[in-house]
Amino acid sequence: MSVLTAYARARAVREGRAQPIATVRHLHLSERPMVFIPLRLAGEAAAPLAAMIGTDPAEPYLLAVPQPRDRDLRFAFMAELASILLPYVEGFAARTETVEGRNPYERSLDAPQILVPNRRGIAFTKLLGRSSRFRRADGPYPVHPSVPVLGQWLTFLADRGEFPGSSMLVAMTEALAAHWATGQSQVEDGNLAALVGWIAPPDGMTGPEAAAAAEDMLWSPPAGPETAPDFDSQVLAPAIRAFAASGSDAQVRDAVRSQLEPTWELMWRAVGLLRGLPAAAGVAGRWERDRAEFTREATRLAEGGPPRGRHDSAVGAAVRLSNMERALQDFEARRALDDPLVMAEHRMAGKAFEGTVVAVEAERRIIPPGGARPVNRPLVTVETSDPVRLAPGDRLVSPSRPKQKNEVVEVRPGTVVLQVNDGMGRGARPAPGSVPDVGEIVCYADLDLGEGRGFPFPSREETPWTHGGPPAEYVPTDEDAMEEWS
Repeated sequence: MSVLTAYARARAVREGRAQPIATVRHLHLSERPMVFIPLRLAGEAAAPLAAMIGTDPAEPYLLAVPQPRDRDLRFAFMAELASILLPYVEGFAARTETVEGRNPYERSLDAPQILVPNRRGIAFTKLLGRSSRFRRADGPYPVHPSVPVLGQWLTFLADRGEFPGSSMLVAMTEALAAHWATGQSQVEDGNLAALVGWIAPPDGMTGPEAAAAAEDMLWSPPAGPETAPDFDSQVLAPAIRAFAASGSDAQVRDAVRSQLEPTWELMWRAVGLLRGLPAAAGVAGRWERDRAEFTREATRLAEGGPPRGRHDSAVGAAVRLSNMERALQDFEARRALDDPLVMAEHRMAGKAFEGTVVAVEAERRIIPPGGARPVNRPLVTVETSDPVRLAPGDRLVSPSRPKQKNEVVEVRPGTVVLQVNDGMGRGARPAPGSVPDVGEIVCYADLDLGEGRGFPFPSREETPWTHGGPPAEYVPTDEDAMEEWS
């Protein structure tokens, strides 16, 4: 936890209300997101019990499994879920645009966005994908043809949900906690009702009072995927027995609706809270990457691509880890460039500073090492009162000129001298506005946007013997269709 966040938490305790730790919204919010609230049976890792899903706050769809241990009822639930989710997801694949460039390509104009209450909802979505993507419409234990397709999409969405900066599958508790600091612990922030209570308590209540009320399971049931033990024993178990005796699922549906409706209302309240923040400048670029990944997956499935394997290959795992590390590096850097409150954390750590330009050598030209002719390399002297823990040679970027690279030349008490290395146009003199003017308030930070070339991993066919050699191609088998849900 940073010093700034710790201060915001302490202030939240004093004020009785959550405090902002961001001035802009750092995730994309779709005009028509799909809210998905899953429930599972206690003691069963991937046994669906119920779900509430939809894109309209006034019209949620309720799905229920009156006997979660019945295999046929489970897959009937998955087929019903597919009938709602697949048209939403696949509808975005129909409209594309051509992205011009050296190698033009097609990209979807938009992409689906699924909102779940918490990180455990993402984990359960991943388990549902694993439990259904290997199924078949024929052979032993046949399922509806839509079920394995749904499983492939759930697996893809869960994969994107693990990438920093992606907005395709979002845990609402994490989204809120990234923008507000409460006066409770980070573990307690995992309770959606308590978190929303701190941010926007009901009239006449403080944040702590609203959070305390959220601990009342009758007033605010858990946001899933687990239910409360008292609910399981006192309400759910009798409802399941009633279904076994009568064949009617009405009692089970009423029971799970009582658990899901409070969370449904909380989810849309949370959407409204996030919509109240303007989108950060970097959000559009990250959503473009999500759209590109969605387009690739839609194309792969349209061409009959097989389900993803249960485990990544050695090369695939290394590439995925590298991509996630670079995504995290880029996301954290751009959050700071987009948001003064986030940048303040870097300033307090001495890795960024803000100050006033007191001198500029705009027409300075030098011959760089290994060069043959002089190039523009202006010097900018900044006076600052921030603590500066930088050294000559450090590379810095600025929120006002994020594509420009700067280098620390000298650090003196209260003063930093920078050299501007690029982003000044192609002329003999820097283009107007490309170099700060005397008197301009500027900010510079030691941030790496992760734009360099990644590590050159070998191809799948060139997997070294130390990592098992080239893996065999995955071929679906009848055993896949008979795999237990777990």
